[in-house]
Amino acid sequence: MTKSRKSAEESNGPTRPSVIASGERSIAIDTQGGPFLGVASSGDHTTIVHVPPHELRPPASVDAPPGVVRLPALQASFVGRARELALLDETLTGSGAAVVQAVHGLGGVGKSTLAAHWAGARREVDNPIWWITADSSGALAAGLAALAAALQPALARLPQDQLKERALQWLATHDGWLLILDNVTEPEDVQPLLAHADKGRILITSRRASGWHDTAVPIHLDTLAPDEAHTLLTRILTGDATRAAADLDGAAELCAEVGYLPLAIEQVGAYIVQTGITPRAYLRLLAEDPAYMYRRAKEGYDSERTIARIWAITLDRLTDTPLAGHLLRVLAWYAPDAIPRALVGPLGSEPAVVDAVGRLAAYSMISATEDFLDVHRLVQAVTRASDPDDPHRRPHDIVRAREAAVACLNDALPTAVDAPDRFSAWRRLIPHIDALAQHADPDSDTALTAYVFCRAGAFLQHQSLNPLATPHLERAGRGFTRHLGARHPNTLTARHHLARAYQDTGDLSRAIQLYGHLLHDYEQVRGPGHAETLILRRSLAQALATAGDVGSAIPMLERVLDAQESLLEADHPDALTTRHTLADAYGQIGDLRKAVSQYERVLTVSEEVLGPDHPDTLATRANLAGAHVSTDPDKSIELYERLLNDQERVLGSEHPGTLTTLSSLSRACVVKGELQRAIALCERSLRAREKSLGPGHPDTLLSRSSLGLALSMAGDMAKALPLLQQVLDDCLECLGADHPDTLTARSKLAEGHARAGNAAHAVRTHLHCLRETERVLGTDHPDTATARHNLAVAYTMAGNTARAVPLFEQTLTDRIRILGADHPQTNSVRVTLAKTHASARNHQRALLLFEQAWREAERVLGTEDPGTLSRLRDLATAHLQAGQPTLSIPLYERALKDSTRLLGDDHVQTLGIRSNLATAHQSAGNTREALDGHRHSAAECRRVLGPDHPDTLGALNNLANAHARAGDRSRAIESYERLLTDCRRVFGTDDQRTDLVAANLAALRGHGPTRTDDRP
Repeated sequence: MTKSRKSAEESNGPTRPSVIASGERSIAIDTQGGPFLGVASSGDHTTIVHVPPHELRPPASVDAPPGVVRLPALQASFVGRARELALLDETLTGSGAAVVQAVHGLGGVGKSTLAAHWAGARREVDNPIWWITADSSGALAAGLAALAAALQPALARLPQDQLKERALQWLATHDGWLLILDNVTEPEDVQPLLAHADKGRILITSRRASGWHDTAVPIHLDTLAPDEAHTLLTRILTGDATRAAADLDGAAELCAEVGYLPLAIEQVGAYIVQTGITPRAYLRLLAEDPAYMYRRAKEGYDSERTIARIWAITLDRLTDTPLAGHLLRVLAWYAPDAIPRALVGPLGSEPAVVDAVGRLAAYSMISATEDFLDVHRLVQAVTRASDPDDPHRRPHDIVRAREAAVACLNDALPTAVDAPDRFSAWRRLIPHIDALAQHADPDSDTALTAYVFCRAGAFLQHQSLNPLATPHLERAGRGFTRHLGARHPNTLTARHHLARAYQDTGDLSRAIQLYGHLLHDYEQVRGPGHAETLILRRSLAQALATAGDVGSAIPMLERVLDAQESLLEADHPDALTTRHTLADAYGQIGDLRKAVSQYERVLTVSEEVLGPDHPDTLATRANLAGAHVSTDPDKSIELYERLLNDQERVLGSEHPGTLTTLSSLSRACVVKGELQRAIALCERSLRAREKSLGPGHPDTLLSRSSLGLALSMAGDMAKALPLLQQVLDDCLECLGADHPDTLTARSKLAEGHARAGNAAHAVRTHLHCLRETERVLGTDHPDTATARHNLAVAYTMAGNTARAVPLFEQTLTDRIRILGADHPQTNSVRVTLAKTHASARNHQRALLLFEQAWREAERVLGTEDPGTLSRLRDLATAHLQAGQPTLSIPLYERALKDSTRLLGDDHVQTLGIRSNLATAHQSAGNTREALDGHRHSAAECRRVLGPDHPDTLGALNNLANAHARAGDRSRAIESYERLLTDCRRVFGTDDQRTDLVAANLAALRGHGPTRTDDRP
């Protein structure tokens, strides 16, 4: 060791500080306060660095040269990120103490690109701007040393640790600088720097989402917005301006497929440009071999920057938490958002699962809240793609993860599909079961996978979401058949659900065919008299009835009912359900007396056995109320109102059954003509269903459609038509063009246009509806005949009876062939056809059809039915229109007598027939009978309907006209004057009914022709 020496002046004055060197081969040099100009060396292989004396001044006195900037090359295709750039500007523009911001997010999300773009825009503000790749403490030290060398190039050859220390001292004593620390792995790595650098601005990028709370203000960077992603890909693909716009086909879908992740878009864009393929072609390649494409890049592209490799590096850092990789592979089989934590709970002990979730979230591979997990869809796609060369995606690990995902889903399934308190749990799981079905190869399904799909399909079916249930049930049936056999109970259950799904979606031919096959299997496995076989036979009968084959359905249901009551007794739920179904079938053929009788019998037993508040009892009450709608709307409304109160008490105001009754009540109000009440009920139903079921649920769409129809009937076309159009658009989007509800929505839109007077539009829409119905359901389906009938009505309203009549004739032929000559719908078409012939003055054909319609109603419904009464009135009116008033009078007299007996003096039908009879007497020249009849009609209308009701004013117009016909001109003028005052007050001066009265009054005064055939 070299010892220090005493100065020569020691004895003569105070001593100077000693210069001491310590350590083996150390030296000490005293420069006497001057610069060191020599060379000092010590130790083996020592490097001697020559440094100009003035460069070794303290870092605090060193000014930064102008333009000290080190940034990666900026990307010309940078897009979006306006919010994040604004946040950086807002936070990093201040002065004083150091401002530290940490941009974190998933690997490949564009953190470095954002940082470089933002820093590049600050060249005129900050100096130096220095980029350091800080993924390790060594890389950070190297970056700081390079900064010191850039500040003082003459010191560039000093050892790295000395340069790093000078950089730290320089940062601590200067401001106005910007440091970017890219890809920081651990927050602890940058703590020493942050402790020194307290006056400038530091921007950190990291995949770590946690650990910054006491270090930096975090900014989470998400994927690009869809339009921004599309712009980025377009710029990459059209950069050389040689790619035609047509070559961009599939670009939007490709952006969505890679989850709008910038790095993925850059990777696929570069590959497309190099290979000359289209985005659509790339999508096909991706579907065929995702593992290959996710790791594939263009020639010269950094292989370490492919999305597969970037995330593999992240997972490499998590190998000390083995469950993390398995958990991520399990999550890959679910939907990307709102994954319940319960779906990963069975993967390990609670602490182990919590730790694995935390580690994945810390590296931005997932996002985690207290209840749910989210995973980027591209992370899922890459993780699912097996790759034998990737230790994190080996094929057997992928299979193990898929089977674990199925097991976790099975553990989470609620025990019942029809329990309202479990509906929310089901709805949380369904998106993840859908995702599993989408991503897993059907050939890989196990029996447990089939069970999960079967249960999901059953729940969706219970929710009336049959289009969504069908693919799950089809797959469950195939899986069970493969693993358990075609006649295993699970297989039969899945196929039974599937047949019902076909039936409910209108695919009746497939439903009936599948029911037939199932019935054969049940008879072989269980026996023809087994309870489950009888249930299946009932289901087949229901499908036949829905298809219009009620003639086959009713005898089948009657036999099933007899067998069930013999086997199970009459009060068994299965027997009650069959009797209920039989009542539905009777109602379908118009035999309402039998239908009501069966419903009442079911209701009596249900109330005794199940209780008045049981859901089945409530359902029977709903059907009983529905059976009365067409014949006695007042009774129907009364029953619905009482049922609604009970359902709100028992089930709650938002229960699907309660909302169905609310909608049914609104329809009954429509039939009765209480349109404003019907509109209010429809609005209430729509709000409740939107809240509880969502805007796209079939029941919600039905409520919206019912509201549009009620508004159109009330004449509010400004609200009705846009609403009906919206329903059709929503049905097309949510249910598809082939769904029965979509066909109905199109028909109702056409009906709305007809009511609005848009005859041409109504014809076009009904024509489109007929073609779609024929395509989807076939030419023989009852709904096809209805669509043809509606088109004929539209032609009639457009004044084109030449086209309407052949359609009506064809519809009548179809109804007779499909439903039978005595079916109510057949007779309804017969009446419409007769009215069309009458309007075209084809009176002979009209009278023949009206006579047939009356006789059929009398035979099927009986002489005491209101429907028969309506047909008798139609026949009488046809004779009157044909110029045969003497033949119409006895028919009207009989109709009036029947209506008074059946409906009462105050019913609108009775009031109308009385007015018709007076008009017939007037046409026959029976002046006294006509005047007496019109006086009586006007008085009754005033008493029952009130003085201002349109029918009352119409009856007064007829009375005034009768006075004029009788030659009592002065009384007629007096009556018209009073009537004109009332019409102006009630209808307004511009109404056509007011104009009619004014014209008749003017004619009597000698100013124009009298219009005697119309009523205001």
